[in-house]
Parts: sequence; C-alpha cells; structure tokens
Amino acid sequence: MKKSSSAKAKTQMPARYQHFEKNYPEVMQAVQALGEATQSAGPLDSKTRALVKLAIAVGAMREGAVHSHTRRALDVGCTPDQLRHVGVLAITTIGFPSTMAAMSWVEDILRT
Repeated sequence: MKKSSSAKAKTQMPARYQHFEKNYPEVMQAVQALGEATQSAGPLDSKTRALVKLAIAVGAMREGAVHSHTRRALDVGCTPDQLRHVGVLAITTIGFPSTMAAMSWVEDILRT
C-alpha cells in the first residue's frame, strides 16, 4: 500500500476539526501549545513519540485519534509496516476484535 505524502496527510483534516478550529481559535492555540510542550518534555525522538501516541489511540479505541496519529506518524517518517506492528502489539492487551477495528482505522489512512 502506498504511503501518504506529508502534504496530502495534512489536507485530510476532518471537517469537525476544521469547524472547531475556526470557532474556537484560542482553545485550539492552547491545545496546540500543550501538545508542543508534551512533545519536548522528554528524551524520545519524533518517530518513537509518534508510535507511542498511535499506540495510546489504539488502546483507547479512538478512531479519530488513530486516523490522526497515523497521519502524524507518516509525516515524521514512520513506515506503514511500523504502524501495522503497533496494531499487532495491541492484540495481547486489547484483544483480537478490538485490534482488528483499530488496524482497519490505520489502513483507512494508508489507503489514501
């Protein structure tokens, strides 16, 4: 499957995200500042942080977050196989059916 380009991934922001950003710009600025602060709070490199964030989204069973963190992981150079491995690792923690759902969300982005 082909990898999304960084530019293409950024243009796929969900409409509800764009709507929220437009209506609550100060809130979005605060959320983005918090995100930047957490990214620089420790020693993990950008690819590791992206895979951890994807794993958290998978574990929480948050479809939108899995989509978002899949795009972000691709943007920092993670490979589709690395993203799929996150899903495989989830099997023993969240179970097979939940993992299949989460892996389908990753594939939604990889197919674009």
